[in-house]
Amino acid sequence: MIDLFYWPTPNGWKISIALEELALPYAVHSVNIGRGEQFEPAFLALSPNNRIPAITDHSPADGGPALSIFESGAILLYLAEKTGRLMPTDLRGRVEVNQWLMWQMGGLGPMLGQAHHFRQYAPEQIPYAIERYTREAARLYGVLNRRLADREYIAGDYSIADIAAWPWILPYKRQGQALEDFPHLNRWFRAVGARPAVQRGQAVGKDQVTQTMDEQAKAVLFKRPVDPQP
Repeated sequence: MIDLFYWPTPNGWKISIALEELALPYAVHSVNIGRGEQFEPAFLALSPNNRIPAITDHSPADGGPALSIFESGAILLYLAEKTGRLMPTDLRGRVEVNQWLMWQMGGLGPMLGQAHHFRQYAPEQIPYAIERYTREAARLYGVLNRRLADREYIAGDYSIADIAAWPWILPYKRQGQALEDFPHLNRWFRAVGARPAVQRGQAVGKDQVTQTMDEQAKAVLFKRPVDPQP
């Protein structure tokens, strides 16, 4: 059994989708990031960066005690290694998947997150920031569109590279993008989204999101003071 510490966001969806694709048994532990539950000591012991998701695997492959992992990319790599699936076995195939996973972690996710923030949640509309991150989102969409021009999936066969990138395209309208402008990406996005495991993974926790992005949530997510150092 794997414990999944989760909230339905693009990074959270990566792991719920992967667990569904891999048919691994898991239990969901909701971490309501709009109410500050990511700062509770029990969660910080698992994820010191106070970000979801995190997992605890109670049956790691080495037969040792339960193993906890934070950072969505690290979790995806761990699950692929644990099961021998969603990752090629040959050197060059692994390199392809790994570099596109790192591209998502270091570029696609952070930049689309900034576009989403400045377009939707910033307390004031800053034209420079909105233009900068909307244009960067378009550039990254273009990178992915070109990559998918001559292949079905990002790194050959369907893999954790696709699982990492797909949830970040879901809020494309809020990022100021039109999928019709990126036909190869659009085709891939629709194909991945039609997978039953992806649909099940995306649905995890939807019934628990009851509050809107109210002022309390904004204060927790965007205005929390830096915790003092010991």
